[in-house]
Amino acid sequence: MVSTRFEVNSTPPVRYPRSIFFIISNEFSERFNYYGMRTVLALYLTQKLAYSNDTATVIYHIFTSLAYFFPLMGAILADSWLGKFKTILYLSIVYCAGSTLIALGAIPPLNLPATSMTVLGLLFIAVGSGGIKPCVSAFGGDQFKLPEQAAQLAKFFSLFYFSINAGSLISTTLTPILREDVHCFGDNSCFSLAFGVPAVLMILAIVIFVCGRAMYTIKKPSGNMIVLVFKCIGNALAVRSKESSTSPRAHWLDYAESKYGKGIVADIKALLKILILYIPLPVFWALFDQQGSRWTFQATRMDGELAGYTIKPDQMQVINPLLILAFIPVFESVIYPALAKIGIRRPLQKLSLGGLLAGAAFVLSGFVEIALDSTEAMLPAAHEAQLRVFNGLPCDYRFHTDIPNLAGFSVPSRGAYEALHVELPPGLANGTFQFRAETSEIGCVRENMTEFSGSFSLQAGGAVSYFISRKGGRSSLLEYADTAAKDRNGLPRMRLLANVRTTKQISLRHNGNADVVYNVALNQYDQLTSVTEGEYGVYVGERPIATVKLSPGGVYTLILDEFLENEFNLQTHTITPSNSVHMLWLIPQYVVITAGEVMFSITGLEFSYSQAPESMKSVIQAFWLLTVAIGNMLVVFIAEAKFVQSQSLEFFLFAALMFLDMGLFMVLAMRYRYSDTTGGASSVESIEVEQQGKKKQHDALAISDTLSERSAKSTTYANEAYRED
Repeated sequence: MVSTRFEVNSTPPVRYPRSIFFIISNEFSERFNYYGMRTVLALYLTQKLAYSNDTATVIYHIFTSLAYFFPLMGAILADSWLGKFKTILYLSIVYCAGSTLIALGAIPPLNLPATSMTVLGLLFIAVGSGGIKPCVSAFGGDQFKLPEQAAQLAKFFSLFYFSINAGSLISTTLTPILREDVHCFGDNSCFSLAFGVPAVLMILAIVIFVCGRAMYTIKKPSGNMIVLVFKCIGNALAVRSKESSTSPRAHWLDYAESKYGKGIVADIKALLKILILYIPLPVFWALFDQQGSRWTFQATRMDGELAGYTIKPDQMQVINPLLILAFIPVFESVIYPALAKIGIRRPLQKLSLGGLLAGAAFVLSGFVEIALDSTEAMLPAAHEAQLRVFNGLPCDYRFHTDIPNLAGFSVPSRGAYEALHVELPPGLANGTFQFRAETSEIGCVRENMTEFSGSFSLQAGGAVSYFISRKGGRSSLLEYADTAAKDRNGLPRMRLLANVRTTKQISLRHNGNADVVYNVALNQYDQLTSVTEGEYGVYVGERPIATVKLSPGGVYTLILDEFLENEFNLQTHTITPSNSVHMLWLIPQYVVITAGEVMFSITGLEFSYSQAPESMKSVIQAFWLLTVAIGNMLVVFIAEAKFVQSQSLEFFLFAALMFLDMGLFMVLAMRYRYSDTTGGASSVESIEVEQQGKKKQHDALAISDTLSERSAKSTTYANEAYRED
């Protein structure tokens, strides 16, 4: 009896594949690269490559669209020709080349064609990242023997999705810090480092992956179901065109039964029934993926200072994955039971509600944009001119002019006067108007600076400024072109107007960073300099004379007057107010769109997988990724079409489009009949069944191909739904 018991239990358990370490490490490094690069991409396009916000948005979303289109190509390439290992290796090299191109192009001393290298690099990354996306998790699944290692395979998926989120969360937090807080090559930012660190991680990913070569289980290509689906549809259409009149069938796909069999035809019919529901889905992704473009640009115009730390605009993107982690248990334990009580139980109902929440998030972003508009610069209309006069002398002046509706005005001592809406006579693009200025103050009378005269040159749609200074013992008026426009990157802008008796060396030195020093030329009044935000000491030579605070988004004019020998007075005039709307006001729209994502993306994946026939599960996931690609192209279309000129109106336009889109989806959903296997209930069979050891190896590998195979109640499912889908 003892001997019999020993023989029954003598079979040793199958060891956990050592090759998994290399696959997990590779995925961590690759995801660090992708999300780190994409986090700072939009700001790099505007700040360093000088693209407009609209053009940068177009480039960003074309790149994202391609990154979600190429998984289809990668799956076909791996399953039909190269196999998973070679596909991952070859496309990772392409991926690495793209990351390196962008990083090298961002190094100023190399003087490389940064724009061309960036565009080419993004194309390489889209091909590489998209191409390996459907292969890595499936290749990991190949390393296990099923059903013996079903439980170990489930643990692999948990580790795999953890590595994805660890890589993306760390890089999304770190790369904005490398971009802004590190100064390199004489610049106030270091995009080359922000791109370079992820590129190094991508090189490391390839090295790690190749090191495990001897341990991998590598399977030969066995054909791709996506290709088979298209062949079957093509055959059905071809045969139908020939036989529709002589041999009518109940359904047009039935014409392919003679070649492909009733089973595959029935499965494709079920697939097409689901794909009809996919028609409205791209609009959600058009809204969701603007977190990295429009919402990031929105954050650059806001105040990020919080308890002594300045939040970077691109760091706001980390809110979404953090909220995903928090929302999953809340939705499972609180939100969904509450919704069930009011009749919202089925996946398509939840998906519809998720889409409506995305629209609501863009309504919120539209209202935030309206608040930001009030802090924008006051720029002249096409028929208007702007006039500013700055007084660098210690006495008030009264101006008399022949400008229409501006007969006179006063400029206080070391102060400023602004006329922001000077109406020019109809048909006059440029006008010259005479003035006479006078003062009766004793100080200026004594120095023979009682009055002076001249002319103002005003231009329609433009701004001009004048500076009253001391020259040759008399009052003098210096003219320069002006603008109140904020810095496009959210930095403070500063101009120094100096009224000094002898040539001086003047500098601004950052009180918080000794490396940040700006030497100011005295004779370049038309130079408006973008500087790092913060508090500065103003120095004449090595002598500190004043302290000024330059806040993000503000436009400032500093007037320096040497009223006595080596005695100075500094006045700061705010031309355009700094960013006063705090960045934390973006949190509500992030909360709402993340809640929408939980209900839309995760539920949509769950519904698609549970409703698709067994042979079509990988195909349905490929089409799900295609909806992401199409959604990003929708953003490109709207940004290029410029239906509206106001950014707030564009946000409201997207919201309205989302609400209408969900109306269409609800109509389609009402006509949908759930398959008998689920009855509309929420279910994702994958890992639970694998853990019971009741599924065949084919099922497990099909599951790993989808990149979304996990329990609907598990945190790992939610994390990857955010990251990959």
